[in-house]
Amino acid sequence: MRSVLVVVYSNTGSSRLLAQRLCAERGWPMGEISEASGRAGWRGLVRCLLDSALHRHPQIRYDGPAVDDFGAVVLVFPIWAGRAASPMRSFVARMASRTRHYALLSVMGRRGAARADAEIEHMFGRAPLLSAAFTTAEVQDGSCAGRLSGIAEAIVGQGEPGPQRPAELSPQAA
Repeated sequence: MRSVLVVVYSNTGSSRLLAQRLCAERGWPMGEISEASGRAGWRGLVRCLLDSALHRHPQIRYDGPAVDDFGAVVLVFPIWAGRAASPMRSFVARMASRTRHYALLSVMGRRGAARADAEIEHMFGRAPLLSAAFTTAEVQDGSCAGRLSGIAEAIVGQGEPGPQRPAELSPQAA
């Protein structure tokens, strides 16, 4: 694949750290999703839970290269209450038709990746190149590095991308 863009939304910094590691390893550019209003404190936590439960699409800003200039977009996002973070859902709703191929990397406390990935896949209307889930702990301590390298290789190795999900990169294996 000629060109890959990494797009990240991160509330606490774990997803951003994962995206930065991926970009540093491969030299891929990164775009970032942000919100006008922050999610700090207990009110922010309540907003996260309500947005997830009610499938809300908050207002976002995207700072990065145009997604339609790239052959594939790697979406890196946290899992909130078993669902994709609502700012990432807003981004996908806005950009899905302009994205040729995509991959999903989610960061979670303990579980929820399969449901979040299915939610994003449904929004795209097609399967991702691959999907993988990481725990916050393995992102923070760096133990994700080996698996992250394998994922980067798998994305590059998708010469003619199609809906593939290698078993070792599947959220069910995470």
